[in-house]
Amino acid sequence: MSKQHRLVRDNVPNILKGLGKTIKTRELNGIEYRASLKKKLEEEVEEYLNASDNRQALTELADMLEVIYALSYSHGASIEELYHTREHRRKEKGGFKKRTLLIDIKD
Repeated sequence: MSKQHRLVRDNVPNILKGLGKTIKTRELNGIEYRASLKKKLEEEVEEYLNASDNRQALTELADMLEVIYALSYSHGASIEELYHTREHRRKEKGGFKKRTLLIDIKD
């Protein structure tokens, strides 16, 4: 029997049961949930950084986005609010399309 103690997607318990696995789960409280989401985001970033091709990288980015959406909800914001905040930040500071590397700043 393996102990996992990790946040999983909503359908994973049913998938595991369908494979004949015996599982034990519990619902996290708000503080545990957000902490677990932060840990999950770190895991997904690590998986993205280790992606070996574009397809795997895209899959990991999608996983990161799902965790980011859940984090947004955990902070009381909808996906739309997150999107509008992102748009505001992009209008204010720009995006990353120009690939600009800042080398130095002198006063």
